[in-house]
Amino acid sequence: MDLLHGLAAGGAEAGTVVVAGEQTGGRGSRGRGWQSPSGGLWLSALFRPRISAGVELFGLRIGLAVADAVEALGPGVPVHIKWPNDLMVGDRKLGGILCEARWQGESLAWVVAGVGINVANAIPADLAGVATALADRLPGVTPDLVEPEVTARLRALDPGSERLGPAELAGLRQRDWLHGRRLRGPAPGRAAGISDEGALLVRADSGATIAVRAGTVELDDHSLTP
Repeated sequence: MDLLHGLAAGGAEAGTVVVAGEQTGGRGSRGRGWQSPSGGLWLSALFRPRISAGVELFGLRIGLAVADAVEALGPGVPVHIKWPNDLMVGDRKLGGILCEARWQGESLAWVVAGVGINVANAIPADLAGVATALADRLPGVTPDLVEPEVTARLRALDPGSERLGPAELAGLRQRDWLHGRRLRGPAPGRAAGISDEGALLVRADSGATIAVRAGTVELDDHSLTP
């Protein structure tokens, strides 16, 4: 992502993609580290939206594109999206998305979207219960097979709309990993979908629906299955 930000500052075109075979300083959301060993797909793509509206929807839109790309590789890998930026297979994390915008004054200059997917890399022992790799479902898969599918779909994205469209909302309903699960945070209640503004909808025990636009998801202890 740092390399692509530098290329963007030098005038790189939208659709430019940088792929790393391995990262020693990978980063995830909220400043967390991201283990990126050889065998995974660690990719960043450059977007230059015409308007700044809708930037907060990038993670969800890219999640849909990447999920479609992974499922195109073969049957048996249904990919769900855990709001706001995780890719899930079953109850384990397959990958994640991190979007970083750069501004020139009050104008949006570009967005770099980082995509990390566990493909054939070993899952660290301390993450074995919560993470998975594509090779567990698709023996013989490699990053070189996954990358063209992902890149093609990212380059086809039109991020110019400030709201999610009907097709996007339908895709999110189909892939919504949180739907129906009880949450402790970012608001207590039961996950009830995603709005066209990209907010997580949480139905409180009072019956009120809360729209959450940012925060860390914390599952209730009994919500590993809906």
